[in-house]
Amino acid sequence: MKKPALIIVLAALVAGGWLVFRGQMTKPEAATSAGGDFIAVAEKRDIESSIDVSGEVTPAFQLEVKPEVGGKLKKLHVVPGQTVRQGDLLVEIDDRDLLTEKDSALTEIEGAKLGMEKTKKNFERARELFAQKLVSREVFDNLTAEFEITQNGLVKAQRKLQLVDDRLQKTKVLSPTDGTVLTAPVVQGQVVIGAASVNSGTTLMTIANLSKLLIELHINQVDKARLSLDKVVQIRAEALKEETKDAHIAFIAPIATTKNSVKGFQVQALIEKADPRLSPGMTVTVNIPIGHAEDAVSVPVTAVFKGEGNKRVVYVKSGEATEKREVKIGVTNIDHAQILNGVKEGEQILLIEPGKVPKRS
Repeated sequence: MKKPALIIVLAALVAGGWLVFRGQMTKPEAATSAGGDFIAVAEKRDIESSIDVSGEVTPAFQLEVKPEVGGKLKKLHVVPGQTVRQGDLLVEIDDRDLLTEKDSALTEIEGAKLGMEKTKKNFERARELFAQKLVSREVFDNLTAEFEITQNGLVKAQRKLQLVDDRLQKTKVLSPTDGTVLTAPVVQGQVVIGAASVNSGTTLMTIANLSKLLIELHINQVDKARLSLDKVVQIRAEALKEETKDAHIAFIAPIATTKNSVKGFQVQALIEKADPRLSPGMTVTVNIPIGHAEDAVSVPVTAVFKGEGNKRVVYVKSGEATEKREVKIGVTNIDHAQILNGVKEGEQILLIEPGKVPKRS
């Protein structure tokens, strides 16, 4: 009789122990205390914060070449992609009409010279006769005026010839600078318009100096405050493969503009030594460092929650207790946030707000 009773007692003890163990595993607190997946430790580390911005490559210096005289294009001497030196012949404009004007001006000069020689002789004769009081003052004055008019006529004809010669010289368009021809949106035989104060003229070609390149950027209002001139940035592009190239901030616009419905600031990054793999018009990614903190107490960014107003809070775990603390954030990146005050190194921080920790099954 004693043996069956002993077996029953042992069975009851085993069943009770199993129920207690199962109950401990299903307590909500157990998921928090034993759930290391939801707890991080505040640690010291160096934090680098940066932003990636898309930009477009442009030449640091480029200009549009326009004719100073209009006419039909006689010949194009360069093509896009060609390197030119200052003074090289780029384009010739048909000069036949101007040559006709020059012939007319030369004929006009010859006539003015003949007329002036005739009036000069009359003036000199009248001057002698007037000195001898053999002609009246009126006759002498009239011959003097006639001589001066013919002199002015000759000067006018000579100036006309000079203007025609100047225009003839301008039918040969020369390169104003050293560089590379980027575009030439005209064809031989096309009639072009000379640039003047009343119109912009026809663009013959665009020439750029590709020894230095700019990256045109549009930076939002928040990040603009973190930029400064000469800040070094890194450039990535498909053409560079796995390499990066350094540039520095050379210009920050003083006034905001809107691009693609986003208000921001125009920023230019200068590449001092151009890479032949980078060409104007390419799209690149520019990494701009905006913050750095060394040996900083930090927590994962997922451990920082929004408190009242614009305050930031974390939940510090100590044993079974959880304390909500307001913290001041410093430099952040996509992984970690610097804690300026409110948390000490080594403290345990919840990654999920209390009450939202999932239960373990």
